[in-house]
Amino acid sequence: MSDNEYRTERDSLGEMQVPAGAYWGAQTQRAVENFPVSGITFGRRFVRALGIVKKAAARANVDLGHVDEETGEAIVAAADEVIAGEHDDQFPVDVFQTGSGTSSNMNANEVIANRASEILGREVGSRHVHPNDQVNFGQSSNDVIPTAMHVSALEAVERDLLPALSRLRDELAAKEADFDGVVKTGRTHLQDATPVRLGQEFGGYRTQVEKGIERVRNTTDHLAELALGGTAVGTGLNTDPEFPGLAAEYIAEETDLPFREADNHFEAQAAHDAMAEAHGALVVVAGSLNKIANDLRLLASGPRNGLGEIDQPENQPGSSIMPGKINPVVAEAVNQVHKQVVGNDAAVAAGAAEGQLDLNLYKPVIAHNFLESAEILANASDVFGERFVAKLEADREHCEAAVERSMALATALNPHIGYDRAAEVGKTALKEGKTVREVAIEKGYVTEEEADAILDPREMTEPGILGQD
Repeated sequence: MSDNEYRTERDSLGEMQVPAGAYWGAQTQRAVENFPVSGITFGRRFVRALGIVKKAAARANVDLGHVDEETGEAIVAAADEVIAGEHDDQFPVDVFQTGSGTSSNMNANEVIANRASEILGREVGSRHVHPNDQVNFGQSSNDVIPTAMHVSALEAVERDLLPALSRLRDELAAKEADFDGVVKTGRTHLQDATPVRLGQEFGGYRTQVEKGIERVRNTTDHLAELALGGTAVGTGLNTDPEFPGLAAEYIAEETDLPFREADNHFEAQAAHDAMAEAHGALVVVAGSLNKIANDLRLLASGPRNGLGEIDQPENQPGSSIMPGKINPVVAEAVNQVHKQVVGNDAAVAAGAAEGQLDLNLYKPVIAHNFLESAEILANASDVFGERFVAKLEADREHCEAAVERSMALATALNPHIGYDRAAEVGKTALKEGKTVREVAIEKGYVTEEEADAILDPREMTEPGILGQD
C-alpha cells in the first residue's frame, strides 16, 4: 500500500495498518488477516443487532453516569447509523472466527468509536472515543455476542418468518375454500384409498403451517432473555448492577419486542439452549413445507401420465431439451430450503451442545446458521405462497372421473355386506375393469337404490356409515 492508502491504528498488541477509508481499527484488521476462511460475513440482521446493543449500552451508561453525555450522544448517533445499515460494509470479519465472537464485538466497538469521534469533529483513528473504555464500557464479548444473537434471532422470527408463514397460511386457506367441493381419490401408501375432498387436504396443509407458527412462537420467550450484564463469565464484574435491566429496557424500546435481562447470566453465556430450541422449531416448519411441496408436486404430476389432479403454474420453461415441459420449480426450491435448514440445524445443535465451563465457544456459527435458516424459510414461504399455491387450479373433471374408478369405494360396503364380500367386489372391479358400483349390483349384494346411498363419494368424505337411515 502507498502512504495514502492506509492509516496506522493501535491496540494492546501494537500497530496495525488499516485501510484509510475504513472505520474499523486494529483488532478488526487482525481478525480480517487471521480468519480468511469462508468469505462469509455477518448479514444485516446481526449487524443491526450489534448496533442496537451498543446504542442501548451507551444510553444506559450515560444514565448511570459512566459515560459523559456528549460522548454518549455521539456513540448513539454512530450506533443509529449501524442500525440503519449505513455501515454494513464496515463489518468484514469472517463468521468462522474466535468462538466468543470477540472479533465481531470489537469490530462494532471500533466502527462506532471511530464514527463517533468523527461526529465530534475528531479524526478517525484518534481514539477520542475509545472502543473499549467507552463503547464497550460494562460489557464483554461474552455477553454482547449472545445478546446480539437473541436480538437478531427474535427480530428475524417476528419481523420476517412469522409474517411470511402467516401469508402462506392465508394462501392455503383460500385454496382450502376454493377446492372444498372437489372430491378426489385419497391415497395411503401411494395407493388408492377412500375419497377425500381436495379442500380437506389443503386444510391439512393450512393446519400444518398454523401449528408451525405456534411452535415457533412457543420458543420466543426464551429468545427474549438477554445475556448483557454478565460480562466475562456471568458474574457482572466491571458493570453497574443496574446496567443489565436498564440496557434490556432500551433494547426492548428500540425493537418493540419484550426483551429482558436473562434469568441466569451463567446459563445465558455458557449455553445456548434457547437458540437450539428455537432452531428446532424452524426445522419442524421446514419439514412441514417440504411435505406440502412434495404433495403438490405429486398432485400436479403429469400433465397426462401422472396424477394430474391440480394444474400447476407455468413459472418458467422446465427443460432445455423438451419443448413445452413445465416443472414445479418453486416447490423444488422449497424442498431444497428444507435440506439446508436441516444441515444448519446440525451445526446449531452441535454448537449449542459444546459449551465448556463458563462459555460457549460456538456463538458465531450458531448465530449465522440460525439467521440463514430464518431468512430462507421466510423467503421460501412467500415465494411458495405467491408464485405456486395462489396459482394452483383443480382439474375437477379428472378428479371426479378418477374417484368413480377407485376400488377403494368398496370400503363403504363393509358395514352392509362384510369385509370379505367387499374385498371380493373390489378385486373383481379391478380385474374386470369395472366400477365397484357395477360389480356390487351385478353380484346382487346391493340394489341400485342401495348403491346410490352407500357409494356416494362426496358423502364418504364425512364421518358416518352410509346407507343407514
